Amino acid sequence: MRNPPKQGADPRKKPPPIETFAEVFYYRKQIDARTEMVVVLQDGEEIRGTIEWYDIEALKINRTDKANILLPKHSIKYMFKADDRQG
Repeated sequence: MRNPPKQGADPRKKPPPIETFAEVFYYRKQIDARTEMVVVLQDGEEIRGTIEWYDIEALKINRTDKANILLPKHSIKYMFKADDRQG
C-alpha cells in the first residue's frame, strides 16, 4: 500500500533548471587565469587572444598582435584553449 501524498505536495517531478551557470563558470575561469583562447567564427576565421569580459550577447577578446575585438556570440562557432592545439 502506497502512502498518500502529503497535502500541498506536488507529486510531479520538477523540471531541471533552465540556467546551469556552466557558461558563466567557464568564462570566469578563463578570464581569471588569463587563458589564451582560439575562437573559431562561423566563417572559419580564427581569433586568438584572452577573454577580457563577456555578457549575454558578446565576448571581448584581447589580442597581442592586433586590435582588441568585440565578438557577438552568434558569430562564434566554437572555442578552445590555445594550449590544447599545441599539446
